[in-house]
Amino acid sequence: MTQKTFTIVGGGPVGSLLAILLARHGYKVGLYEGRPDSRTTNIYQGKSINIALSDRGWTSLEKIGISAEAKARAIPMYCRAIHDVDGELSEIPYGQEGNAIWSVSRGGINEQLLDIGDDEPNITTHFQHRLTDIDFESATTMFSVKDDRELVVKADFAFGADGANSKVRRSAHSFPRFSYSQTYMPECYIELNIPANQDGSHKLDKNALHIWPRKDFMLIALPNPDGTFTCTLFLAYSGELSFESLKERSAVEAFFEANFADAMGYLEDPIETFMDRTAAPLYLVHVFPWSFNNKVGLIGDAAHAIVPYYGQGMNCGFEDCAELNSLISKLDHDWDRIFPAYENARKPNGDAIAELAVRNFREMSDLSGDPSFQLQKKIEAKFSERYPELWTPLYSMVTFSPEIPYSEALRVGDEQNAVMQTIMALPGIEEDWDKPYVMDQLHELADAAFGARG
Repeated sequence: MTQKTFTIVGGGPVGSLLAILLARHGYKVGLYEGRPDSRTTNIYQGKSINIALSDRGWTSLEKIGISAEAKARAIPMYCRAIHDVDGELSEIPYGQEGNAIWSVSRGGINEQLLDIGDDEPNITTHFQHRLTDIDFESATTMFSVKDDRELVVKADFAFGADGANSKVRRSAHSFPRFSYSQTYMPECYIELNIPANQDGSHKLDKNALHIWPRKDFMLIALPNPDGTFTCTLFLAYSGELSFESLKERSAVEAFFEANFADAMGYLEDPIETFMDRTAAPLYLVHVFPWSFNNKVGLIGDAAHAIVPYYGQGMNCGFEDCAELNSLISKLDHDWDRIFPAYENARKPNGDAIAELAVRNFREMSDLSGDPSFQLQKKIEAKFSERYPELWTPLYSMVTFSPEIPYSEALRVGDEQNAVMQTIMALPGIEEDWDKPYVMDQLHELADAAFGARG
């Protein structure tokens, strides 16, 4: 049998992982990246140098044997550290004891995957090759090479793994019955920095994701292995308090002093950085179909760009790869069946995590600082620990339970929240939350709602 060939457009983490999985199924893969090789050129300068990986991402990485090595370079974050406006600090654990999300190097993960790809005889990687066109009938692709040459690449199949601004996806807009929407969030963001101490240690607890929730905006900080924190300020693009309204230096200084006074001693030149940088937009992309003529597919952000508030973007993309990996074996390499099965399995989950991510902005920026919300999370955690077969909190379903699809987590989470609203409305719940009658009533409600499934 002739060896089937794939072209993958986009050599980021998702494209690199997909290339490895396809190569190990015996396909010949050409991986094409528009940027230079990050291992010799710092293409991540000015971008987030860390991302959050959770169990969904690690499960996918385990399939190719790099999770242990990647974790050795990662920092576990066991809780949200909430900094209120007066500088008081509180913590919300992410799950049961030992549960963590991990701050990892974006470039590091990408480079590890590229290194593995270099050792795969079925993968050939090409940098500084920019897609100019794609034929959805034949999977033939056209690239502009760094010396202005045009290159035509023929293959049996192709995947667009070229991110939120996917050229492959944009080329599909003229495809019959292609549905597409791009929705901008009210918020934009800029990145700030907390430098390391002189001895290289972290200025804040490195095993927490730090949040300064201010209702309509927030600052977050994720740790890096070099002792620094990458910080992101999420703020409305326009309005009374926004990037658009904060133009004068005095107004920016007043904004930071009023809202982030306790962070000012840690941040590196926040006023200058705020005034020098252009706020970047945040948006959602919804498309369908994710495949065309059973020849070309979309994967990762090219198929489902989401906002970063749940830290699931790359995890979701890695999970796309894991789904394909399973289907290739299950459907015996029949791509006429694999492409539709892949998009039908993943599309509802891409939509679900997009919705959950949008909702999580309010949880992080507003509710996480609300004592009532913190109490609700404490009650849920205690109940889940006592009755794990009956109740897994929404965050744990999304982050620590890769066996639960995102779509199922969204549905069950909404039902759980309805139950919790009844509990939170009990008279005296603030004082009595730890008393047996509260757990008994919650058990009765949960058993009625979920017991038959358990």
